[in-house]
Amino acid sequence: MSATKSLIINSPYEAPHQHWQQDARDGSLALVEERRSAGYEIFDVRYNTKRTEPLELVNQSRQRVDEWRAAGYPGVTSVTRRLLEHWHDRDARQFPFYFCQLEAMETLIWWAEGAAEHRQGIHLPGDGGPWQRLCSKMATGTGKTTVMAMIITWQVLNALTYPKRAKDFSRAVFIVAPGITVKERLRVLYPGEPDNFYDAFGLCPSEALRQKLNQAEILIENWHTLMPLKQTDRSVVKKGAESDEAFTRRVLGKLATYRDIVVINDEAHHAYRIPAELKISKKQAAEQGIDLDEATRWIEGLDRIHKTSRIRCCFDLSATPFAPTGKASSEAGLFGWIVSDFGLNDAIEAGLVKTPRVVIRDDALPDTKTYRSKLYHIYRDPEVADDLNRKAESHEPLPKLIQDAYTLLGADWRETLHQWQEVGHPSPPVMLTVCNRTETAARIEHYFRSGDAHWPELHEPTRTLRVDSKVLEKAEIGETAGADKNYEETLKAIVAAANIPETRKERLRGLKKEDLLREIVDNVGKRGAAGQDLQKVISVAMLSEGWDAKNVTHIMGLRAFTSQLLCEQVIGRGLRRVSYETDE
Repeated sequence: MSATKSLIINSPYEAPHQHWQQDARDGSLALVEERRSAGYEIFDVRYNTKRTEPLELVNQSRQRVDEWRAAGYPGVTSVTRRLLEHWHDRDARQFPFYFCQLEAMETLIWWAEGAAEHRQGIHLPGDGGPWQRLCSKMATGTGKTTVMAMIITWQVLNALTYPKRAKDFSRAVFIVAPGITVKERLRVLYPGEPDNFYDAFGLCPSEALRQKLNQAEILIENWHTLMPLKQTDRSVVKKGAESDEAFTRRVLGKLATYRDIVVINDEAHHAYRIPAELKISKKQAAEQGIDLDEATRWIEGLDRIHKTSRIRCCFDLSATPFAPTGKASSEAGLFGWIVSDFGLNDAIEAGLVKTPRVVIRDDALPDTKTYRSKLYHIYRDPEVADDLNRKAESHEPLPKLIQDAYTLLGADWRETLHQWQEVGHPSPPVMLTVCNRTETAARIEHYFRSGDAHWPELHEPTRTLRVDSKVLEKAEIGETAGADKNYEETLKAIVAAANIPETRKERLRGLKKEDLLREIVDNVGKRGAAGQDLQKVISVAMLSEGWDAKNVTHIMGLRAFTSQLLCEQVIGRGLRRVSYETDE
């Protein structure tokens, strides 16, 4: 790969026409003059092997959609046709839509409106439930929220124009998010919000249609609202279990009066049915980055809504739409109803995300069996794994290999810091560490705060944030965590040291620690916000879904990555670009 100047070989605005292919023997890259076939590489870290699982439904759909597009979209309504023409018009907005966004929308429209002959012979698998699901697999940074706004525009404008086509369109849209962080980010999907995406991206071809869009009935909620009501033990009157009708009224509010609603699952890998024959424990699922309770409650809640309000169609969006298979921990199964795919490799080759690089240099002897750098799988080094999997005190030193790794990674981070300072970037680059357990996170925090780190720029305590997973989990569902004065003081010290206006500091000081932590985490690298000046973030969990700090430039993985899902989620935290300005 040393001879390759850049992995970016395609335009983000055109269909990919070439891709890189890696040689299985020596790892060299060869340029292939055609679009990459839709598929997924499964890596087995135990044997250092990989295999490719093709996504046949996507490949079939891709070809048919190309033919359907070339034929002029036969079967669509006049409203849909106007939208498609407007979305393809590059002069209608400052930045054109990415090809992957347009292809995702065209594929969903093709399944719903395309002429029957174009879909002949293609079967859409379900998830075993009574309502239809369509999944668009889109890598982090490719604009899933914009696609959600396009889905709403398409559905609502058609529903209002053709009220008798309730089986195809709906003006009532229920959006389910995995937590408060994502829910807040999705407020741009309300047409009445001042910074809504419908105006920001010019989604409507006329002012009349834009005004019509205001009649949309949209509700955005966390999956936690789908939990059944808890029965209070102290209640004298036993009301019994909540009926499906009461559940729907409580969850949907005024949306409960509508039939044939549309559901959009954001970060949809949290929502899947667990087959009865699946033999997998909560621990096994957790190792793959999956919460079985969350998955079950999310789907059960939607099933109850379907019984009373009827889900016409559910649109799933996710960069990693996997479900556990119960097989070896290195495997996870892709959703069977994925109809379009623009994966991480495609996003890298189109320049939509940063290009990840793996650190391979070190000053130690390579592994005697593989001749690979010991940094290649640092957590699997026996001394490292043994040391990090014990209940150590926070002041205990980290293994030398990890300290050396931080010195090497820090050198590269330091160089990036100086480059950003020279061009006047308001926030520093961020080094993210994902740990195996809370004791490891505490030791790493001590390593930076106490001045043990080699580079002086990495010593600043008020620029180091250890994310307390339990506190953040409570913040994501709006609950209060237990008392922890030391942690609260640490968060307040970060705010006090931040180079932001005093009026903002005053507001932040009045927040509970759960809300303060979420405020800092959600605003890492954002000018004028609590997390503006952070340089290091240390976490055990994957951080909030939707965490979109654009200035994460370096990642240290100190935990076992037992599935590709976990690996892509962690890498995804550092993929978002700082700037999306276009050039040649």
